Amino acid sequence: MAKATYKDAGVDLDIYAESMSRLPRLVRRTHSPRVMKLDGGFAGLFKLDFDNSLFARKYENPVLISCTDGVGTKLKIAEKTGIHKTVGIDLVAMCVNDAICCGAEPLFFLDYIAMGKDDPDLLEDLVEGITDGCLQGDCALVGGETAIMPDIYKVGDYDMAGFCVGVAERAHLIDGSAIAAGDKVIGLSSSGIHSNGFSLVRKVVFELAQLTVDQTIDELGETVGQALLRPTKIYVAPVRKVLNHYKVKNVVHGVAHITGGGLAENIERILPKNVDVQIDGQSWSRPAVFPWLQKLGEIEEAEMARVFNMGIGLTLIVSSYYANSVKSLVADCGFEAFDIGEVVDGSGKVTIQ
Repeated sequence: MAKATYKDAGVDLDIYAESMSRLPRLVRRTHSPRVMKLDGGFAGLFKLDFDNSLFARKYENPVLISCTDGVGTKLKIAEKTGIHKTVGIDLVAMCVNDAICCGAEPLFFLDYIAMGKDDPDLLEDLVEGITDGCLQGDCALVGGETAIMPDIYKVGDYDMAGFCVGVAERAHLIDGSAIAAGDKVIGLSSSGIHSNGFSLVRKVVFELAQLTVDQTIDELGETVGQALLRPTKIYVAPVRKVLNHYKVKNVVHGVAHITGGGLAENIERILPKNVDVQIDGQSWSRPAVFPWLQKLGEIEEAEMARVFNMGIGLTLIVSSYYANSVKSLVADCGFEAFDIGEVVDGSGKVTIQ
């Protein structure tokens, strides 16, 4: 009987070693002085500053905030196009955008990538995207895991998961409890579909309409693949700018990342039970991908609003006195911001008119 090897079982350790050798240069570009060196270690080290050095954050009562998420079936679009350098940005975005809803400063990120077969070029593209996302989110990539599982994934298939840890002063945590009648709701524009609802997207685009990723769509001004692969916006910069500007003032009462469930369900997650939010659905312009998709699949408006962000990727619920100032700070970071609604007395519900 022939001697069994790992390679015969579908895992080539030499190719795996080549894959790993390509990653350190990408990972290092995300590191700040707070990442501690541990060559060959089994974990990543990150320093929380409590000293009086020039660059220390000087935390008084820090709370660690953790998030995990994935990219979902948007990965199937990447497989169809052969473009894998942007879904890593989506992975980071889905995690850090959740973390900042509590007022966190993202600190570090870890990834998990599972593949059916070692592919150094594919892995390098994925990690390049992750590091691009970490740079946008101002966090360090301190570690990760690449698993080769030929009996779980077909050749060419892969999945990704991400893990983010951030920190906030306990006194400055944002949990929605301060939201009150009279507050204004500010919506930050999305780049398009982001990373939710792609099971419906794929059914409409590729099954019902039978389009291909390289077809150019006139009303979009780009190909199907370009429209669907556009990365999720990372909102760390504008949110951190607002929070740092008003560090000692109770200005931001709630933050909601608009993912699956749309505006209504995600804002309701943070609403106290004594208030409602009224959203003016005509107060912002929707990216062209949404009306195109809705018409293509004959999707009802209520279904669109529940599945997709519809052009608003994050909301800030703020004291009305500071609303214009907050929008100005957001604009300084290159993000569009809209007055989309207000808080009124109620029972914890969101209505979109």
